[in-house]
Amino acid sequence: MIDFKISGGYVYDPVNGLDGQVHDLWVHNGRIVEGPSHADEKAARHLNVAGLVVMPGGVDMHCHIAGPKVNMARKMRPEEKRRDTPVRRTSNTHSGTMGSVPSTFATGYKYLGLGYTTAFDAAVPPLSARHAHEEFADTPCIDKGFYVLMGNNHYVMNSIKNQELERLQNFIGWLLGAAKGYAAKLVNPGGVEVWKHHQAGNVSGLDDPVDHFGVTPRQIIREVAHSVDRLGLPHAVHVHCNNLGMPGNWQTTLETMRALEGHRGHLTHIQFHSYGGGEGDENTFNSKAVELADYVNEHENLTVDVGQVLFGETTSMTGDGPLGYFLSNVYGTKWFSADTEMESGCGIAPIRYRNKSLVHSLQWAIGLEWYLLIQDPWRVVMSTDHPNGGSFLAYPQIIRLLMDRTYRQDILKTVHPQVRQRCILGDLDREYTLSEICIITRAAPARILGLQHKGHLGPGADADITIYTPHENKEIMFELPRYVIKEGKILAEEGDIREEHVGKTLHVAPNYDSDIEPDIADWFEQYYSIRFRNYPVSDHYLQKSEQIPCKNPETPAGSDVSESDSHG
Repeated sequence: MIDFKISGGYVYDPVNGLDGQVHDLWVHNGRIVEGPSHADEKAARHLNVAGLVVMPGGVDMHCHIAGPKVNMARKMRPEEKRRDTPVRRTSNTHSGTMGSVPSTFATGYKYLGLGYTTAFDAAVPPLSARHAHEEFADTPCIDKGFYVLMGNNHYVMNSIKNQELERLQNFIGWLLGAAKGYAAKLVNPGGVEVWKHHQAGNVSGLDDPVDHFGVTPRQIIREVAHSVDRLGLPHAVHVHCNNLGMPGNWQTTLETMRALEGHRGHLTHIQFHSYGGGEGDENTFNSKAVELADYVNEHENLTVDVGQVLFGETTSMTGDGPLGYFLSNVYGTKWFSADTEMESGCGIAPIRYRNKSLVHSLQWAIGLEWYLLIQDPWRVVMSTDHPNGGSFLAYPQIIRLLMDRTYRQDILKTVHPQVRQRCILGDLDREYTLSEICIITRAAPARILGLQHKGHLGPGADADITIYTPHENKEIMFELPRYVIKEGKILAEEGDIREEHVGKTLHVAPNYDSDIEPDIADWFEQYYSIRFRNYPVSDHYLQKSEQIPCKNPETPAGSDVSESDSHG
């Protein structure tokens, strides 16, 4: 007997060609299955959702929800904990605190209550991987994974310096497996390392040499991207470009796209990298989303998530140490910075986005421009870079802005009056459909991540399902789903968590030449304060896990890959 039948709903499943048609779903052992071959075959349980909208569970492919910097941000903002209503303990749930950086339990409950069933932390130093997994163990209900920081890793830069590209590839494969991570992440490649050696230090462009290594950001981007494709990782290299938030940084972003040389690349929180104007000159600050979106539209190897800014108070946290220092100087707020030996750094600072600020208003507008300018919704993903641009809880507001041009124009009238002169948002008439919303919040991030069992409702997919009550106001519709189903179980009903659930940790274990390990061990003995044998994360740290397969590498290490070969 099949476990569960969900019938009568208007199903949005772009992967399988469903655009609001009435369609029944059948669930068995936590997966979507084909309907029964005999009409009289019954399901053990039946849920009639006639008149409701059915979509796959949401997938947030870029947020910050675990690891040392997230935990430090929680400690830095006690005022938020006192001000915001906490999550109360029930017979089914733990208690938790809110604010811009919710506690672990609150994070899981709030994502689920919003209709999201999968989330990926975007920046974990491998030395801190064990910490991140421990926090994942306390983040209930959702599946999760993280990207491993590599853009300022000394072993990576040393391998590139010496042109030992096979060594680089094998190290990346080993590192992802050792950390139980999911993808390779670059944050201000080379710039964080320069920051560690100079007061207010950073790189200004892709061809600035990095202290003590002589490599450039361009080389780091190119070679890591090549290695990622050679390893057959399910997700492309995940790139936080240099010069985030700086006027004129759109040229750096464009050069970063070119530096990939046709290999797959995902450019994250792209809104923060799309600024024209002169350095430190608010009078010339403007949007360059059109120029960059045109390039993305023409190059299928590229995908982006937006990093939408929402007005209000939040916390900036990033592996980009120089950026954290810059923000603390701009806003005069408290500030935290840390150096993760041999690997990365971070910066944390409170921030408040004001709708009467020209800069903040333009940031808000540029994010919306990106959603509206990318022609193919399969290559743009909804994100706020939680919590950097705003909370993930603001996703319903973004959906309304995308689906309702009149509402968008009304909000545009309330922001700084010069915004309309410095961007084209006011001229964009596009309104997203429900199917397109389903793509950018579910189907596209799953596809970009290489998660074949998520983001759709066809046979073999995880039975992660969100069911909404239709409403003319799409913010109201999306902020409180009628039901949220995880692995075939109804876990949330109108925001109430009905059952505790342990989600899976998603990770990869790429093939690599194990002959590299003595060299890595020797590196640890020379430079690290931790022993090599204590570095990898053991399996018992993963309470419940799923290893996502990598594709068989088709290109030998060290060989050239043409643009036409790089889209697999």
